[in-house]
Amino acid sequence: MRWAGIDASAHLLDLLDLVWHLAGFLAPAVGTGLIAASLAKGLFGRDLKAVPWRRLAAGSTVVCAAVLVCGLVATGHDGRMATYAAMVVACGVALWWIGFRRVRR
Repeated sequence: MRWAGIDASAHLLDLLDLVWHLAGFLAPAVGTGLIAASLAKGLFGRDLKAVPWRRLAAGSTVVCAAVLVCGLVATGHDGRMATYAAMVVACGVALWWIGFRRVRR
């Protein structure tokens, strides 16, 4: 398939390549979300007794993935240290919002 003088078939990803690229892109978000939720439950177990671990993990992972996408859009590249720093800060804020916002009410 040719488009604008470029052989597009040489640049298309097949489905397996797409899955591996997405998995590699989202791996830091998933890892950070799961580890941070586990540490929060371990360190603040009594305070977070009412909040299920799955809710903490899901919320922090989604926020981390959103920050990675925003960092990719803003910088044009993935894997920037500023994006990872923003991801860690956003993960902490998300865990506080999910876990401790309910406790203070």
